[in-house]
Amino acid sequence: MQKDKFFKAESNVVHPNETLVKTHCAYCGMQCGMNLRVNVATNKIIGVEPRYDWPVTVGKMCPKGVTAYQQTNHDDRILKPLIRDDASLKGTKEGFREASWNEAYDLIANKFRELQVKYGKDSLSVFSGVSMTNEKCYLTGKFARVALGTRYIDYNGRFCMSSAAGGFLRSFGVDRGSTLPWTDIHETDCLFIAGSNTAECHPTSMFRVWNVQERGGYIIVADPRETPIARRADVHLDLKPGTDLALANGILNLLIQNGYADEEFINNHTNGFEETKELVKEFTPEYTSELTGVASKKIIRAAEIYGKSPNAVVMFARGIEQQHKGVDNVSGYTNLALVTGKIGRPKSGVATFTGQGNGQGGREHGQKADLLPGYRKITNPEHVAEVCKVWKITPEEMPQPGVSAYEMFELMEQKTIRGLYLLCSNPAVSAPNLNFVRTAMKNLDFMLCSDFYLSESAEFADVILPSVTWSEDEGTVTNLEGRIIKINKAQEPIGESKPDWQIQVELAERLGKGKYFSHLKTAKDIADEFRLASKGGYADYYGATWDKIDKQDGVFWPCKDENDMGTPHMFLDKKFYHADGKAKICALPYRPPAEEPDEKYPLRLTTGRVVYHYLSGNQTRRIQFLRDMCPEPYVEVHPETAKKYNLDHEDKVRLYTRRGEVIYKVKITEAIRKDTVFVPYHFGHEQSINLLTIAALDPISRMPEFKVCAAQMEKVEIKKVQ
Repeated sequence: MQKDKFFKAESNVVHPNETLVKTHCAYCGMQCGMNLRVNVATNKIIGVEPRYDWPVTVGKMCPKGVTAYQQTNHDDRILKPLIRDDASLKGTKEGFREASWNEAYDLIANKFRELQVKYGKDSLSVFSGVSMTNEKCYLTGKFARVALGTRYIDYNGRFCMSSAAGGFLRSFGVDRGSTLPWTDIHETDCLFIAGSNTAECHPTSMFRVWNVQERGGYIIVADPRETPIARRADVHLDLKPGTDLALANGILNLLIQNGYADEEFINNHTNGFEETKELVKEFTPEYTSELTGVASKKIIRAAEIYGKSPNAVVMFARGIEQQHKGVDNVSGYTNLALVTGKIGRPKSGVATFTGQGNGQGGREHGQKADLLPGYRKITNPEHVAEVCKVWKITPEEMPQPGVSAYEMFELMEQKTIRGLYLLCSNPAVSAPNLNFVRTAMKNLDFMLCSDFYLSESAEFADVILPSVTWSEDEGTVTNLEGRIIKINKAQEPIGESKPDWQIQVELAERLGKGKYFSHLKTAKDIADEFRLASKGGYADYYGATWDKIDKQDGVFWPCKDENDMGTPHMFLDKKFYHADGKAKICALPYRPPAEEPDEKYPLRLTTGRVVYHYLSGNQTRRIQFLRDMCPEPYVEVHPETAKKYNLDHEDKVRLYTRRGEVIYKVKITEAIRKDTVFVPYHFGHEQSINLLTIAALDPISRMPEFKVCAAQMEKVEIKKVQ
C-alpha cells in the first residue's frame, strides 16, 4: 500500500535478550501500531515501542497505548476459575472460591441445561463486547445460536456504534465506518467534526487533523464543550446537547439555498432530495439558532466553508450517536456529503470515530441480535440458509432475532431471561439507568462471566472464568477505517487463563454440541471458517487472508477473493448498496431530547471520555500512571453556573436526575455551556454517571440517550471537624 508523507521507515532497536512482536493497541478503533517488547528468557512482556511502519498512525501513541502492555501481567489478573458459594453476596467481590476448570464447566453446563429444560432455550442470554478479535466475535454469535440455541444475544457496541450502523445502512445501504482511508484525511480541504472530542478520544488522529489547517484548510467542530479541537477550530458550533439534527438540517438548508448542491450527483446517484429540500426549508439560520443555541453567524459561516471546499470529510462520534435519535443524526450529517456530492472519491466522504478497538468488525459477524456473519440479516431466509451451510445446521434450527442490549436487561428483570453469559463487557458501569440494570443482573438465576479482571459486572456472577488479554492471543480486528488488521500473540497465557474462543469450544463439548465446534483448534481455524461464513455478504472478508493482511498493512473490506486487494475507498463507481444502486438523502423531522430541562431539573447533563481512560475503566483504572492522571470523576460547570449555585472549584455537589444521584467534585471551566454539565463515564460503583443517564432508546438502533438528560445539583456542605 502506498505510504503517505508522514511515513517513516525507521526500525526499532532490538535490545539484548529481547524480541519485538509486531501488533496493535488494545483500545480504541485507531488500533495504533506498536511493537511489544518481550523478554526472551521469561516470556514476559516488559515494554512497548511505537511502529513507524504502520501507515495509519506512523509511530504515534496515546497515554493508554503506551501503558497497555501493563495490563497483561498485572497483579489483579484472575488466574483460576472462581465459583461463588454464597448467592447473598451477589453484587460484591466477596463469596468466591477458586475451582478447577472441570468443576466450573460442570456447574455451568448443569445450570444452563437446568434452566433451558425448565424455562426453554431462550431463558439463556449472551452479552458480549467488541474489544475482541473478529474470530472471537464470530464464534460468540455461533456459540449463542448453535451451542445454546438462544435468540438472546447482543453486545456492548449497542451502546457505542449502533446508531452509526443504522444511519449508514439507511443512507448508503451498507455500514462501513469510513468511506475513505485515514491516510486521506490530512489531504482534504475541510473537516466537519460533530460530537467528537477527537484530541482526547482519538489523539493519534490529530497530526492529520492539524495538517488540514496547516495546508490552508478548515476545521468545523460541533460540540457543547470547547474541547481542545474546538478551541482551534475555524468555527465552533457550541450547540445544546441533543440538538444535532436541527443543526445538520439548518446547514443543509443553507447549502441548498446558496447553490452548493451537486445537481448532477443528486439526480444520478440519490433518492429523496426533493422531500428533504422541502423539509429543511424551515430551518433558517434564525430558527436553527433558536433550537440549538448556536449563533446564526456561526451556522452561516460553517455552511459557507463546507460548501466552498473542493473536498471535505464529515466526521462524527458518540456525541451525535448516543441519542434517542442517533440514527437520524448520522443520516442528517451524511446528507451534507450526499447533497454536495462530496463522497465516492478520494479526500471526501463520511467517517465515524470508532470507540472500541473492533467496533467495526465486532458488529459484522453475528453478535448483534438480528445479524449473522457478513452483515447478513437473520430475518432473511436466503442469508440464514447461507450461514447454516457453514455451521452445518438446518434453517429451522436457527433462532429468531432477539432484542437489544438494554431490552435484554428488561427481560432479566421480568424473569423471561434467567441466565446470562457475559464476556468482554462491563454493563454494570456502561449501561444507562444503572440502578435498574444492576437490579436486573442480581435477579438472574445464574450468571457466567468471562474476564481477566474482577469487574463491577463480574461481581454479580456465580462463576467467573479467567480469560486472556489481547497480547496473549492472536486474530484480526477491523479498525475505524474498515481495514482488517492482525493482532499477534506476544506472551503465553498466565496462570490457568484461556482465550474466550477456547472456552466456548470446550463449553460446547460439555453442552453436547461439540461436533459443531471441535474442529476449531486454533484462532486461525476460526478465521478460515468465519471468512467462509462472510463470503457473499455485504461485509465480505473471504479474500482477507492473514498472509494478505500482513503483506498489505491490512485489507479493507469488502475483499471477495484471493485476487481482490480490498476496497480503501467506497463508492468510487458511484454505486451504493441499495437495490437501485442509489444513496438515500433522508428527510428528517427534528425531535427534541427525550428529557428537556424544566423547573425541577434545569440543567442538561452530558457525558464523555477523558484521554487517560477507556470505556468502563475496568482496564485503565488499574494502571498506576493513568489512575494518577485521572483518579476520580468530576462534574464540569461553567463559572456563571457555579456562581449561581455558590460553588468553588473542587467543592462537592450532589448531581441528580429522575433515576439516581451521585456526589462529585466540581471542576469550574469556561469550556462548557452555562446550561450544561459534563461528567466522564469511566468510573464504577457509586461514582458511575450512568446511575443518572436515561434509557430512552433510538427506534432503529436501540441506542440509549447517554448524551443528554435533565439534571439538577446542589452543594454538599462539608462539616468541619472541631
